[in-house]
Amino acid sequence: MMQHGGLSQKRILTFWWPLAVTWLMMSLEGPFVAAVIARLPEPKPNLAAYGVAFTFAMLLESPIILIMSASTALVRDRLSLQKLRTFTYALNAAITCAMALLVFTPLFNGLMEGLIGLPPEVAELTRRAAAILLPWPAAIGYRRFYQGILIGSGLTRRVAYGTVVRLSTMASMALAAAFWLHLEGAIVGASALSAGVVLEALASRLMAVGAVRRLKATMPTSDPGAVGSSTEPMSYSFIWRFYYPLALTSVLTLGVHPVVTFFLGQSERAIESLAVMPVVMSLTFLFGSVGLAFQEVCIALLGTGREGYTALRRFAVTLSVCGAGGLVAMAFTPVLDFWLEGVSGLTPELAQVAAVPIRILALMPALTVVICFQRAMRMAAKDTPPITWATVMEVAGIVVGLALGIRGFHWVGATAAGGAFLLGRVAGILSLQAWRRKEPGRREA
Repeated sequence: MMQHGGLSQKRILTFWWPLAVTWLMMSLEGPFVAAVIARLPEPKPNLAAYGVAFTFAMLLESPIILIMSASTALVRDRLSLQKLRTFTYALNAAITCAMALLVFTPLFNGLMEGLIGLPPEVAELTRRAAAILLPWPAAIGYRRFYQGILIGSGLTRRVAYGTVVRLSTMASMALAAAFWLHLEGAIVGASALSAGVVLEALASRLMAVGAVRRLKATMPTSDPGAVGSSTEPMSYSFIWRFYYPLALTSVLTLGVHPVVTFFLGQSERAIESLAVMPVVMSLTFLFGSVGLAFQEVCIALLGTGREGYTALRRFAVTLSVCGAGGLVAMAFTPVLDFWLEGVSGLTPELAQVAAVPIRILALMPALTVVICFQRAMRMAAKDTPPITWATVMEVAGIVVGLALGIRGFHWVGATAAGGAFLLGRVAGILSLQAWRRKEPGRREA
């Protein structure tokens, strides 16, 4: 973990803002792709197919997503670099093989048509889009491993530079595939995402060359309080004990999206709800991204004696107010209509369906900051199982909310999903708060 003296708000801001810009840029990816698809022929089935394929790819990549947090927290020297890198590559290979087996076997269409209830033509379009997304999980794992090294080395601006490469590639591919190659909308979206993340992964590796060289020259520490020390040697068993709760957390978090898709497929106005959810979640992600960037900041700046806790908590409050305030101001003003119809390209009918869940989720950015701060405290303490249990509670809240909204009250699917996501996030926060007093070495602010 980075060593530092007194932690000021200015120092946190300097460390945080490049990561926040990174997340903000990534949050524009979804709305941009959705806007392109919405302007192509047959937008409704293509938006639905793209949304389902993207959800499928996200589920398959879920075990590798938090490798960036693990890399930030654990990689300190040559041994930890080598061990976690090998662990990351092995996990990438396993995920890619699993995705290939699902996409290229009859099981995929069985899931899409039999379980989710997609029409055959939409299911086939979804399969083709998912096949194009095959490089996605491994590229995500590769670049997040090296981004964690950059963050742990204080090189947060380079993470942002990598995202510029990703977005530039993604936008160029989307426009070329749509208006030069004239591909179907779902294929356009999948091609753009795959190309962007592969080039970002390569850029991240190149920018981490110097940091990796320094780590290779650093011998394992003998400090008993550090990871990789004689009291807790860096080994694959240690990495597994630290990481499997995080992997399970990601699987549960992203695994709930196919469950949401299933419920939406059985809801009132099912196709409309499936079509607008990528737009709804992209906008919520846009404002919540400032909180997502805060998790690795907390891990890197907390300090071995938790001396940065009070300053980080104060910064978290500011982020919460700004993130939620921005979405509230947009959701309850005419700006929302301009975004949904003018920017996202939705028809007035689809914009009406999307507006309600966005308003329900207006406070989600603040809740995202809170739960990222809580998770960072657990990871910094090398105590990750509570994160998994909190995610179990969050997923349970989402499923209960969906069942009540769709089966109980017969709400429009997108509206029920918005309420369910909000309920689940509150449940997760309360669960982590219940673990707070058990946190080793906790200091009261």
